Amino acid sequence: MSGDQDRVSQDVELEKNRARYGLLAVVISNLSIAGVAMFGVWQLDGDTSVIIGVLTAAFTAVSSMTTAYLGIKAVSNTAKSIVSSAAAAAAAAPTQSAPAETAAPPAQRGQ
Repeated sequence: MSGDQDRVSQDVELEKNRARYGLLAVVISNLSIAGVAMFGVWQLDGDTSVIIGVLTAAFTAVSSMTTAYLGIKAVSNTAKSIVSSAAAAAAAAPTQSAPAETAAPPAQRGQ
């Protein structure tokens, strides 16, 4: 039983680390994109049509990155939930024993 608890706690810690570092990667990426976009806007010296294009591309990149992370995380959590509930249901299901001998049909009982 202790082995199962150790495995569960290791799985929980692994998931926490994945979530923490995945979110950190997304935040750093988004900050990098925003920084490059701000630098680009600063260097364009007021050319509004190009500034709009740069800001639109930066917004698209940030929203795509964030949406991808959250979507993958949601699917991962759902899959893990399904697997763990299926495993719990399988563990809770009673084991089937060998089938009991069935009674002979009525016509063969008297023999």
